[in-house]
Amino acid sequence: MTESIQRAKATTASYSITVRIHAGTDPAVIGQLAIKVADSGGITTALDIVDSHPDRLVIDLTCSASDADHAAEIVEAIETLDGVRVHKVSDRTFLLHLGGKISVESKVNLRNRQDLAMAYTPGVGRVSMALYEHPEDVPRLTIKGNSVAVVTDGTAVLGLGNIGPQAALPVMEGKAALFKRFADIDAWPICLDTTDADEIVRAVELIAPGFGGINLEDIAAPKCFEIEAKLRERLDIPVFHDDQHGTAIVVLAALTNALRVIDKPLPEARILVSGGGAAGSAIVQLLLAAGAVDVTVFDRPGLLNKDDESLTPAWRQLAERTNPRGLRGTLRDGIQGADVFIGVSAPRILKPEWIDEMAPERVVFALANPDPEVDIFEATQRATVVASGRSDYPNQINNVLAFPGVFRGLLDARATDVTTEMLIKAAEAIASVVTDEQLNPNYIIPSVFHPDMSKTVAKAIVDCVPKAPEPSIPMTQ
Repeated sequence: MTESIQRAKATTASYSITVRIHAGTDPAVIGQLAIKVADSGGITTALDIVDSHPDRLVIDLTCSASDADHAAEIVEAIETLDGVRVHKVSDRTFLLHLGGKISVESKVNLRNRQDLAMAYTPGVGRVSMALYEHPEDVPRLTIKGNSVAVVTDGTAVLGLGNIGPQAALPVMEGKAALFKRFADIDAWPICLDTTDADEIVRAVELIAPGFGGINLEDIAAPKCFEIEAKLRERLDIPVFHDDQHGTAIVVLAALTNALRVIDKPLPEARILVSGGGAAGSAIVQLLLAAGAVDVTVFDRPGLLNKDDESLTPAWRQLAERTNPRGLRGTLRDGIQGADVFIGVSAPRILKPEWIDEMAPERVVFALANPDPEVDIFEATQRATVVASGRSDYPNQINNVLAFPGVFRGLLDARATDVTTEMLIKAAEAIASVVTDEQLNPNYIIPSVFHPDMSKTVAKAIVDCVPKAPEPSIPMTQ
């Protein structure tokens, strides 16, 4: 395989550029541009003549690269063509973020004084007084019933780490856009300029009256555990830490179907989880609640063992509930004979040849992003079922499969809490979308764009919640 083909396989829309080019009028220039991009390992996705003059053409060439350096190389290669001048280069990802990705739109028309009198004063005063007397109806008559706060301190953003609240804002905007796209929920980015757990808790308490749910996002462990626990205790609306529970739901759903492929019941599966942080802890807890028995966790101290006196409180909690075989040692020691490897840890820590030492029918979930625990192509040559967090391979473990439907169900049911039963039911709902006829090693989890996804998950959540009481304030006919 040539180097250019290898690089083309690594291209991504995240590094998509549009190059405005001024060139001569020779028709051959179009083909020459496409060849230059291909020879540089890029992929041309659009090539348009946007203006024409007697002596020159104005061309917009859009292509995908593998990273920023690769994009620069493509531009340099284009500039080597005779008679071609690069006028400007636009990064399409940055263009998409110009001015932010979300906005507020009014749901009512304010066309005249009558509309204004009902939407605002004096008519709004009647609604406010009715809610003062019947606060249980606030979700029905305000945005509270369809609003979620996406709260972060910016200390654990994607694979970027502690980049702070302002740099985290584009990610929280993206989360809000996903809420809207997949569940028609209005979500609001709340980026807090503090890393103190008590201050975060207090800030969320103070804004909670305006929201029907709280989605904690990208807050570093172990602080995130304390924040979630305190908020769940103090608030009467559901609090959901997506990095923990969203990930756990989708992993359980994918594992349910992967075990169907290898015909291994969950209670009989021997599972190794690499990573005992926020995601790993939540995955382990949900697996155990769903019926898993033989789960072992690997982290920096090695295989977590309850007899190890050096463990932190968070690791000790995990060790006391896992590792029934009393294993000690390295990741390789833990993977011997395992049916399932679940990685939520660090890039390239699992050598491909170690997979051969697992059980004959084996499942590998390498979920570290953007670089997984093992080369995914190598893993597919050695394991029966492979999943990752990447979109360029089958079986992408993506939280978008869970959190929009989970919150849709929580809001519709007027739930006050998130229970383990809900998490398990949500995982079962996601798994059920893949039919027996569709199930195979390369399709254990549905696409995030599956039309039934959010509705199926939402119904599973609603079914876990007692029916809400009838409204206190009747609507006059």
